[in-house]
Amino acid sequence: PVRERWATAAAMEAREPLRELGGALRAVLARLREGEPSEGREPFELPRFWDTLGQTFKVTSQEATKLSLAFSGPPLTSAEDCRKLSEDVQNAILAVATVYYWLPKGQGTTLRKMVRDAATEVVEGMIQLTETILSAPLESLSQEQLISTGGVWEACEQVSSLPRDNQAAVASALAACLGVVKDALEEMEHALVEGQDPYSDIMEDEELGFRGNRDTYWSEADRKLLSSCVGLMKASKACLKKVLGVVKAYGKVDSPEQIAQLDDLADIANEISPSVDELALSMYPPVNELAVRLNAAKLASVLKKVLEITKTSHVCPPSEEGWVQFLTDAVDHNMNKIKNFTQGQL
Repeated sequence: PVRERWATAAAMEAREPLRELGGALRAVLARLREGEPSEGREPFELPRFWDTLGQTFKVTSQEATKLSLAFSGPPLTSAEDCRKLSEDVQNAILAVATVYYWLPKGQGTTLRKMVRDAATEVVEGMIQLTETILSAPLESLSQEQLISTGGVWEACEQVSSLPRDNQAAVASALAACLGVVKDALEEMEHALVEGQDPYSDIMEDEELGFRGNRDTYWSEADRKLLSSCVGLMKASKACLKKVLGVVKAYGKVDSPEQIAQLDDLADIANEISPSVDELALSMYPPVNELAVRLNAAKLASVLKKVLEITKTSHVCPPSEEGWVQFLTDAVDHNMNKIKNFTQGQL
């Protein structure tokens, strides 16, 4: 027993550098989350940035493998080896953060956010891996450790699929918003199918059988109001689809002004999906007409802003102005109908 206790104490001591590593990684994570880029010490080259970032992610992935292997079975890792492994991991993570800081704001805030998210995910993965190793029984490879190691590899592989400039970053952000809006619209259209109970899937009560509660059904008046709301949701989908199309076709990153215009588009388009969600939630029975009207008005105002910003930016040559006007009119048309249906609420 004495020898066993001594061996356990030695093993715990050998893992001490890992505990320190966890603290160091958390500090890097905090800095990444709120840190600012270092502006212009030397001319910035985007291709060089990507090469170096790719290298740092690759090294981090290799260090995660080494660390995991060292703690996957006997013999026990010595304190000295553990310190060396911890230092190598810390250096790899610091390199990831340092290279992220090279990316100037002038390259686009949308691009920077995506790179920062990817770097953050790598650091979080590494923190998870060290915690898993520390909490696992000595000399054994747990399922959690395998999963955590795989998590770091996956986070590191993401670097290859990151958008390479702000045009690609904004297109990717718009595509993500479009996906969310499509889903919300499909769900609402599905729920509104004639005679369908929107709560059928979540409020089945075997014992009570048929529910006679009016609050779970739409009245005829509700349905008229809601069809205009769906019209507004369709306009949101069309708007994102069109804006995504012109960003891909005409978006440029040759000047600070073009990069900033793309960021403005991404920022305002980001407000579309939460506004669509809020409107959709207020459409479920019992319908509060005032809430529907307010949420619809908010969405309409976001859409008009998106269309306005698109029209005045470099992604909208004269040949594209027709659909901007058409969608602006569609937003107004649906909003006016919603106002008429809810006149009594004001």
